[in-house]
Amino acid sequence: MLLLALDTATPAVTVALHDGTSVVASSSQVDARRHGELLLPAVDRVLTEAGLRLDAVTGIVAGVGPGPYTGLRVGLMTADTFGLALGVPVYGLCTLDGLAYAADMQGPFVVATDARRKEVYWARYADSRTRVSGPAVDRPAEIADAVAGLPSVGAGALLYPDTFPDVYEPENVSASALASLAAEKLAKGEELPAPRPLYLRRPDAQVPKNYKVVTPK
Repeated sequence: MLLLALDTATPAVTVALHDGTSVVASSSQVDARRHGELLLPAVDRVLTEAGLRLDAVTGIVAGVGPGPYTGLRVGLMTADTFGLALGVPVYGLCTLDGLAYAADMQGPFVVATDARRKEVYWARYADSRTRVSGPAVDRPAEIADAVAGLPSVGAGALLYPDTFPDVYEPENVSASALASLAAEKLAKGEELPAPRPLYLRRPDAQVPKNYKVVTPK
């Protein structure tokens, strides 16, 4: 097994290789505006670090969000392209699940990432491997009662200390966690879904109102 994992659903552009036992190489950069520019060099970097070629990969793992449309599609399209070119399966995992897995908490907690517009993408977990609700997108004040008393992880939680006063690492998702979670599930014989983007709201870009169609005379 050699899994190539990647995620661009958050400002983090993150890539990792996992050989079925452990992570053999990884790269993470935080830049919300350069997903398309940074992703492929990161893939090349982890392959070079591991001393491997892309054709050694036996499966692709992609974080499916939730996240903004523009960033999320970079990772998903890249994962699908690699899968098609290599003839290997492509698996999708919730980005929030990767954060929860990396947090390694044993009791109930919340994962929250920045959804912009003064909102967060969030989900509740019974432990680091068990999501019990979500993902959803809401204003922090609207979910204060639902998350009250629970520790939290993620960059979204850090932005709203009134709602999330007890915040732990990690702040950003890592492909290492996604790869490790996928390898664990596959080793147990679990079937992982194909990557389907978790778009929880409409894109920011909208057709202007009162749009006039101009036709040539």
